[in-house]
Amino acid sequence: MAKKNRPKPVPPPELRPLFDAHTHLYSTVKKMGEQVASYEEGIRALMAEADASGLVGVCTVGDGLPETEHALEAAHMHPNVWAACAIHPTLAHTLDDAAKQRLTEMSQDPRCVAIGETGLDTYWIGKDTETPSLEVQEEAFRWHIDLAVSSGKALMIHNREADEDLLRVLEDAPRPQTVILHCFSSPLEVAKEALGRGYVLSFAGNSTFKRNEELREAARIAPAGQILVETDAPYMTPEPFRGRRNAPSYVGYTAWVLAEVRGQSEREFAELVTANACRVYGIPSL
Repeated sequence: MAKKNRPKPVPPPELRPLFDAHTHLYSTVKKMGEQVASYEEGIRALMAEADASGLVGVCTVGDGLPETEHALEAAHMHPNVWAACAIHPTLAHTLDDAAKQRLTEMSQDPRCVAIGETGLDTYWIGKDTETPSLEVQEEAFRWHIDLAVSSGKALMIHNREADEDLLRVLEDAPRPQTVILHCFSSPLEVAKEALGRGYVLSFAGNSTFKRNEELREAARIAPAGQILVETDAPYMTPEPFRGRRNAPSYVGYTAWVLAEVRGQSEREFAELVTANACRVYGIPSL
């Protein structure tokens, strides 16, 4: 269905409590354009809509250092926003000494609850002139792993078409207290390996897409303490609004699908993933 023919997104009915484990508030506000006069006004608008849908918290992230600064800024603007701080693997070449120093400082901020999103992304290698090599990405990834260990914060991972290398690095690197595979999109065998290692799988809107039966099966088999839900907004909008701008308030659509897959009531599943988010991010119960 062409984007212009898709229905305009509307938030789902309230399902409380929910926690959006990974979102990009800065990018989402930017896509709101002239609807809001400032970043802070956009944050307030998104979080008011999220609250009406039953969200009690979100973790927002950036890609490069400037957007990561905005993520931490948002966490200080609103009591239900926390931040993850890192440099995305496709920007790993920007992790210079100054960036390392700043990220180390940010990791000590109480509103920073995770080091991420970091990891590996081979999809873009060779498709553009900017994406760094796997070797550069791995060096940056290992630095972020060390920061997660030293800071005691969760490690939030981006993985795109790099399953084997990602699992290899995680196997021989120091072990953070918590490893989160955000927007989990890998084959079922990778899910089983990750769950066996104790990693947490975070599922986004792509788990609602008709063809993604393996993702729903991964969500079904995940132990109770190893599953989260997220939007990855403004990307990965769940059905029935796939292809339109996403927002934290839409996380309920994904929660409904995964609750059914797991044979749980929507409320039971919402309480589970929210308790998990509080635990892995070190946030008092919400």
